[in-house]
Amino acid sequence: MERNDLINKLQNYKKANSEIYHLAKIGIFGSYARNEADDKSDLDIVVELEKPDLFVLGNIKNDLEEMFGISVDIIRLRSKMNKLLKNRIEKEAIYV
Repeated sequence: MERNDLINKLQNYKKANSEIYHLAKIGIFGSYARNEADDKSDLDIVVELEKPDLFVLGNIKNDLEEMFGISVDIIRLRSKMNKLLKNRIEKEAIYV
């Protein structure tokens, strides 16, 4: 899947689900954000939730895996997290 197609679908997903899941921000990072994805790549998603909830993260992950047909890794961006991962996300993330 091309990065622009992925971003367009993610924008539509955010519009349809931001109130349900209290999505403040959602975006991609990793190989798809860098345009380096191949057939074996998973989709790395970063979210910020107005009301953090583990079940919501699971629902978003399931929704996106069904929508894109590939494995999704989802990370909730927060102030206290692994600094290397946080720096990588902040550098690469494309928010919709």
